[in-house]
Amino acid sequence: MIQIRKSQDRGYADHGWLKSFHSFSFAGYQDPQFMGWGNLRVINEDQVAAGRGFGEHGHRNMEIISYVLSGELAHQDSMGNVKGIPPGDVQRMSAGTGVTHSEFNHAKDQTTHLLQIWIEPNVLEIPPSYEQKTIPLIEKQGKLRLIASPDGADGSVKISADARVYAGLFDHSQTAQVQIDPKRKAYVHLIRGSLDVNGQSLNSGDALLIENESQLNFSRATDAEVLFFDLSHS
Repeated sequence: MIQIRKSQDRGYADHGWLKSFHSFSFAGYQDPQFMGWGNLRVINEDQVAAGRGFGEHGHRNMEIISYVLSGELAHQDSMGNVKGIPPGDVQRMSAGTGVTHSEFNHAKDQTTHLLQIWIEPNVLEIPPSYEQKTIPLIEKQGKLRLIASPDGADGSVKISADARVYAGLFDHSQTAQVQIDPKRKAYVHLIRGSLDVNGQSLNSGDALLIENESQLNFSRATDAEVLFFDLSHS
């Protein structure tokens, strides 16, 4: 089963300094049909205005991944981390027993565009932790590159969740084929460009909710940047 979720059907919030699309129910946007998929709970596509950001706030028992598309995100947290997250970096924060942090765009004339991803952990009340890694563009070109996993394989960030996250860049004749366990769920989120997956045509912001499938074929790409999630069933 493959269900398409069109970009324009996502939730949307405009706070002036923050414009945010919600793939799943979040804050003031609630849709009982889209509360998450497997253990994937949140994908928010955020645009943070120059000089603005999220003030200090807390999280608990959640794996949080930041994937910056343009601009830069300044991160500061109660664990003592003070970091800048540029495009190409993957940041992971395991909230565990509790952490507070803030995120700002300190640029004077540039919007920061990013994805905020929340995945439910498979172990609760662990000590909070932080990790950030650079994934070179060449390693995502024409292939799906592992960026987050339970074991930190292939230089990915390590998450305390039964999930693997891949990022890929595809254009023209570049294709990919992925074998998946039909007992698990999968999710495809197209960040930009256009791409066909198993005959489904996707454009920027579109997504696929997938279950009971054993193979995905990525083809007919035009300037496509895509995330693929291999997820637990519940």
